[in-house]
Amino acid sequence: MAASVPALPFAKLLGVEIAEATKTRVVGKLTVREELCTGGHILHGGAYMAFADTLGAVAAFLNLPPGGRTTTLESKTNFLGAASVGETIVGETTPLHVGRRSSVWVTRVTNAQGRLLAQVTQTQMTLEG
Repeated sequence: MAASVPALPFAKLLGVEIAEATKTRVVGKLTVREELCTGGHILHGGAYMAFADTLGAVAAFLNLPPGGRTTTLESKTNFLGAASVGETIVGETTPLHVGRRSSVWVTRVTNAQGRLLAQVTQTQMTLEG
């Protein structure tokens, strides 16, 4: 991992692992556990969203000015496939826009075979310290 990532208590609860973190790319992994599923043993949509939100927030954090903070302003998810208990999903976040007051991030969530399961676009607001 190239950059220092802040403590992420909720991400830890989910089981998110940050594999790579730079200003232009954040990659994370999540193993699907029963506690994160809906009926049918498939990953809950909210878990996809929380996973992607975590990665986008890390990316926004890495682009903050000294003393700055960030918060999610908006998020949109397209669900395209399912992940079952035991599978590990991968999220890759890249910037669509990085400005002074906001940044927009796209996270592609795929399975081990590279199949696209979800795409999340989120806007992060930059707050002054």
